[in-house]
Amino acid sequence: MIDEGNVKSEEYVADGAGREEIHSKAVRAGKRTYFFDVKATRRNDYYLTITESKKRFNRDGKFFYEKHKLFLYKEDFDKFADSLNEIIAFIREANPQPIDLEDSAVIENVAEGVPAEEHVEKEKDFTNVEFEDLGEESA
Repeated sequence: MIDEGNVKSEEYVADGAGREEIHSKAVRAGKRTYFFDVKATRRNDYYLTITESKKRFNRDGKFFYEKHKLFLYKEDFDKFADSLNEIIAFIREANPQPIDLEDSAVIENVAEGVPAEEHVEKEKDFTNVEFEDLGEESA
């Protein structure tokens, strides 16, 4: 079942390596999607996989997904989170970026519970064309 980027399985789903998937969350960020997947080892020990997925195109125009995966084990969670927060704070302090007015409106709407994608769609006046639509014949 998919619910606002969350995938919760009532039954465990085994991946190709025989690992059980416990919980998943997808985060769409521009041209990338990040997947946070909690999995279990055969000994029922939980770990996290973080996958970055980007849609790419071959020379013949067909698309594929380029994926990069990171495995994070629970004994490293605290060190990883501390370092990530430290680096993010450093970047924000050392290289502050001005907030674009359109971005600030999106941020305000997200704070009010309106998904950023929904706000951007309302603000832009265009026809949304998906690449998958181009191959279909119209009736």
